[in-house]
Amino acid sequence: MRFVHKLVGLLAAMALMVSVAAAKPGRPAANTADQSAQADPVAARIFAQEAKLVETMRGFTPLVETYIQNLKQDQDLGMVPQEDHYFLGRMALSEKGVRDLTFTDAEKKGSKGGFFSNLIPHFGNMFTMKYLPAGFMSLVVMSHEFDAQHYELKPLRQQFLGEVRTLVFDVVPRAHMKGTRFVGRIWVEDQDYNIVRLNGSYEGHSGTSFYFHFDSWRVNMHPGLWLPAYVYTEETNLPYSYGLKKLTMKGQTRLWAYDVKHAGSSSEFTSMQVESPAKDIADTSGAGANESSPVQSEHMWEREAEDNVLDRMVRAGILAPDGEVSKVLQTVVNNLEITNNLNIEPEVRCRVLLTAPLESFTIGHTIVISRGLLDVLPDEASLAMVLAHELGNIALGHRINTQYAFTDRMIFTDESIFRKFKLGQKDSDEAAADQKGLEFLQNSPYKDKLESAGLFLRSLEANGRHLTALLNTHYGAVMAKGSTVRRMPSLEQSAPQLQVRDVKQLPALPLGSRIKVDPWDDHIEMLKSKSVALLSVRDKMSFEVTPTFLNLVRYKDGTDIAAQPGKQSDSK
Repeated sequence: MRFVHKLVGLLAAMALMVSVAAAKPGRPAANTADQSAQADPVAARIFAQEAKLVETMRGFTPLVETYIQNLKQDQDLGMVPQEDHYFLGRMALSEKGVRDLTFTDAEKKGSKGGFFSNLIPHFGNMFTMKYLPAGFMSLVVMSHEFDAQHYELKPLRQQFLGEVRTLVFDVVPRAHMKGTRFVGRIWVEDQDYNIVRLNGSYEGHSGTSFYFHFDSWRVNMHPGLWLPAYVYTEETNLPYSYGLKKLTMKGQTRLWAYDVKHAGSSSEFTSMQVESPAKDIADTSGAGANESSPVQSEHMWEREAEDNVLDRMVRAGILAPDGEVSKVLQTVVNNLEITNNLNIEPEVRCRVLLTAPLESFTIGHTIVISRGLLDVLPDEASLAMVLAHELGNIALGHRINTQYAFTDRMIFTDESIFRKFKLGQKDSDEAAADQKGLEFLQNSPYKDKLESAGLFLRSLEANGRHLTALLNTHYGAVMAKGSTVRRMPSLEQSAPQLQVRDVKQLPALPLGSRIKVDPWDDHIEMLKSKSVALLSVRDKMSFEVTPTFLNLVRYKDGTDIAAQPGKQSDSK
């Protein structure tokens, strides 16, 4: 007889509704729990605050991005990516549980970068291992029945997470509790008793599903409002398929766009004010002509299409508002323009796509680079390589489709935004932009520093077969496919060979190395962290997912939310 064992999911979608189960008469365990809750008012407040959070989360639909790397053993580097998976969707939480509103690329549906991993042979049959995006979403809050009747909180110590003092508890399911149950540790801020960090896993899984171990963090986004922002998941040698296979993986889940309805708007229509009476407005209709020429009109029409696309991407939550990082990119573009005597009108602008896949592209005269690509670029010269290519597209007149100047084309669901905008260039245009970009670089301050850019491309070549999801772009042309580099291959050919054992040669950084995202309003900043000396080649971790320790701070009116990696200190 053939055993058919289908792994429905490594992470099953879990019911998230917190319900207070009524104690039945004659059940000593429940009575003991009631007495314990009455004797421990701190625990009662923690349970109540978590129930309140679940209700609050039902009023938000944040974007949730999950990137997973399955790992293999490397003799020199330790565990390295063997394959990867990527999901992006909007999270909707209701009494029925988590619903995933997936962002999809129509032309890429069913690609390896999507939902399924490799097929696993077993007893002559083929079995599918499937990652469930909703399962990762469900790790942001406690499972159902998180109350005094089902859990005991055992105090351990006090600990600072960044600037926030927390109370640390072990969470232990009560003996009578059946079904899925959380086992692990929580960190609770010491003012309102909100859980700000969860670390552990769920027990009680079936033979067809597994729960990963996870480390989930929350950020103070408004007074008293701590919302999920980041989840790190990791497993080492997780057994599945009747023990014939083992899985080693790590993944990161990021949440943002909580306040997406106000994203990109500097003020609301209802707050608009007329500063001067109408009689004071000067009539300039006969004061001379300022009409636009046909060329100017064409440029204005293209700019209108460009602005419409940028605004719609901000409102969908996939593009960061203009800000600090845009200015950093703009400085590099200015260096390229000045040293090449370029006078481009309208002016070239820069923006950041908030997603992890490595890509860059142009929207009219706006250069867009993804957060993931900015994270892994090793230095300014490598950044200049990316910007020079896109500046080549602009200088060669590769334009945006002006159909987007019509505002009715901006009316669609956020989940379809990757299908609605076609922003990529033809292969021949990309090749021409490569050549023009190389010319710009040879005349720039970066001409003697391009070795690092070539090494970055060599690293892409070495990892291209394993990072198909990370290289699977939404809009831009792929930088590498398989073991073939598509972006400025001549730079790669002139670069030194990769030296895996050389700790001083760092061709690419880990994900999360540069950009910090405010999960409330999507503005981004450069990460302000101390440089760390690499002790061994295993510290390189090019393109890899790593754990994140957030530097938690309390929200203050008129200040930005700070959530960046930082040193954790104990206070016992």
